[in-house]
Parts: sequence; C-alpha cells; structure tokens
Amino acid sequence: MKKVVISLGGSILIPSLENHTIREYVPVLKKIAKKHRLYVVVGGGGEARRYISITRELGIDEGTSDEVGILITRLNATMLIAALGEDAYPKVAESHAEAKKFGESGKIVVMGGITPGQTTDAVAAVLSERVGASVFINATSVDGIYTADPGKDPGATRFDEMTPKKLLEIVGALALGAGSNNVLDVVAARVVERSHIPLVVLDGREPKNLTNAILKGKFTGTVVSDGKKKPLPL
Repeated sequence: MKKVVISLGGSILIPSLENHTIREYVPVLKKIAKKHRLYVVVGGGGEARRYISITRELGIDEGTSDEVGILITRLNATMLIAALGEDAYPKVAESHAEAKKFGESGKIVVMGGITPGQTTDAVAAVLSERVGASVFINATSVDGIYTADPGKDPGATRFDEMTPKKLLEIVGALALGAGSNNVLDVVAARVVERSHIPLVVLDGREPKNLTNAILKGKFTGTVVSDGKKKPLPL
C-alpha cells in the first residue's frame, strides 16, 4: 500500500469547537485508509489561537505559547482518533518515530505538534520523509498557493503547478510566531525541496476534495514537485 501524509489544518477541522468538521471527515479518512496507509497531522485551529492570545496577554514567552498550542493540537488529534474508532491507532503519536511505529499496525495514525517553533505543516513534511510517503497533502482553507493572499488581494492568482524552489521564494519571508496560520511555512517548504516528495495544496473545507484528489486525481489546487511524476491519483 502507498503511504499518504495529510496535514489537516486546524482552521478547517476545528475552526472552533462549535463549528468542527470531525464528523464529516471521519468517513472520508476511513475510505482513503482502505486503499492506502494513512497518516494525519492535525493543526490547532481557532481554539489554539485563542489560548495563545491569552498567553501573550499574560506576557508569556513564545516558546511556552507554542507548547500550549501543541497541547491543543494533541487534544484535537485525540478527538479525531476517538471519532475514527477502531480504524485509528488508539494513541496520539508524539514523535515521528512513534508515528512510524504506529503505522505498522495498518491503522490510521494521527498526531499533532511536536516541537515549539515548528508548525504542524513542518511536522507533516518531515513525517512524509520518515515514512517514505508517495504524496504529502496540505488540506487548508484556500484552494492552492497564490501569488498573494487571495483574501486581501483580489488580483492574486493561483498556481496550478510550481517547483519546490518557487515555493520557497513565496513562503520564505513569512513569520513563524506561535499560532502562525500561513498556507505553508518555510521549514515545511525546505523539507519538500530536499525530500522530492510531491506536495499538493488543496481546499480542505470540503472533505470530499480529499477522496476526489487521492483516489480519482480530480481536484483544484497546487502541485509542488520536481516534475518527475504526477502525484495523484494514487
């Protein structure tokens, strides 16, 4: 079975506790896992940013604020595992080594953050390397990578394809403060460049976009690769 790593943005899975999409994602992830070995890295979402805003108000340093955010990502991951039931490995992986070991069970492996200063996108990128993934998918709140923030610049255009080098040019200047919510961070982009694993950035606000992309190769988004192979469908 081919291995798929999905970075599931907290902003789409749990923008807030009242507006989560866990219930909608469960059948989608189960369907993918029937065909491929699946690893999911969950972000912190709105709840993590709420906690981090309080730590900053209290004058708490960024490293500690990151640790608080990591705890929220793991709480989100715990809820997803519980919702997936027997299809998921019953423990949140707290390191890449654990995730790789848990994957031997054949069940869906779920993890959150690991290290302060590192986003869950970066965690997912390194995990893709560690497990030898065929594709790294970043399911986020936009339908790809744009020339500028499409929410702020109406003239921004989406890339259908780009090289890892171009990706680095775009994200290289982005900030990495606690609770960062960019489409991808520079650490993840550098890992994508060195690993040669294709990255697909797509709109995760509609869960079925994942099954359409992975199983059918039908999606709107941005493919980041060296052009040696078409990443989807698997």
